[in-house]
Amino acid sequence: MAAKVDSSTCAGCGVCVAACPVEAIEIVDGQAKIADTCIECGACVGECPCGAISL
Repeated sequence: MAAKVDSSTCAGCGVCVAACPVEAIEIVDGQAKIADTCIECGACVGECPCGAISL
């Protein structure tokens, strides 16, 4: 199970993309999208300035 993005909160800033150690996040149409390759490490959760990502 991958991390989840709250699309109503995500600003599409890309901070999570840089934080992901396995490159499982990309910005698509102004929103973060998390791939199935997510290892649920939580690195993106702590870095998201909007609090839009959860495990």
